[in-house]
Amino acid sequence: MSERSVFKAACIQMSARKDPAVNAGRVEAMVREAAARGADLIMTPEMTNIINRPREAVAAAVQPEEDCITAARFSALAKETGKHLLAGSLGVQAGGGKLANRSILFGPDGKAMARYNKIHMFDVNLPNGETYRESSTFEAGHEAVTADLPWGRLGMTICYDMRFAYLYRMLAHAGCSFISVPAAFTVPTGRAHWHVLLRARAIETGCFVFAPAQCGTHDDGRKTYGHSLIVAPWGEVLGDAGEKPEAIVMAEIDTRRVAEARNQVPSLTHDREVNMAGTAARDAAE
Repeated sequence: MSERSVFKAACIQMSARKDPAVNAGRVEAMVREAAARGADLIMTPEMTNIINRPREAVAAAVQPEEDCITAARFSALAKETGKHLLAGSLGVQAGGGKLANRSILFGPDGKAMARYNKIHMFDVNLPNGETYRESSTFEAGHEAVTADLPWGRLGMTICYDMRFAYLYRMLAHAGCSFISVPAAFTVPTGRAHWHVLLRARAIETGCFVFAPAQCGTHDDGRKTYGHSLIVAPWGEVLGDAGEKPEAIVMAEIDTRRVAEARNQVPSLTHDREVNMAGTAARDAAE
């Protein structure tokens, strides 16, 4: 599956507005810059095409994937640059009045290689008074997704998914060497958990983790944390974009480090089925 062992990955950090056309124009310039700097795999954050509330405002501004201006421009950009390009996620119409938070991977020929709809919805009341109900806007996905790149297999996730370790272990067992985590993480939870969770997901899977992120204050008032990260399988942070509203973080990815990390701590080979105390006896009695 792997043709080369070393490549360059780039995570784009941006501050998406409520107008998809504005976002598409700005991210297009950064994708071209990353390509010019030698990136082979270029990734953008969650909700690259729009950040806005309420649901009705998002629904009125987005289209089905086949009519989405951002998806079309990403397809053209991938073909123009000859790079693999991950639209971290786009808000798209999914039929039946539903919306999807969808990550799309485009190959160098401009064709979509894989699509992943975000599985876990961020529904929460934060201590600072902020309330988020992602499930009121988007329909949750139901399937884990992988895609084969020239350097190895990529597992696709989005933002809040990172809190569900079972998904990442599943992707590692499915042969993934890399996991993408495009995000629009809030500032309070970002400060508390962003770095530690992403490093944990890398360490426990022995995968490289790529996390392009939104950053700054958006048109609807929400504030996102930034700090787009590239994390190695041993947990080292190879790149951190900090809190700049626009930035590109890049790192050289040596895929041999995946096997090295997994050989040093072969925990993926040590999974066991475990019953809760008393469960086996209770089941037998029933």
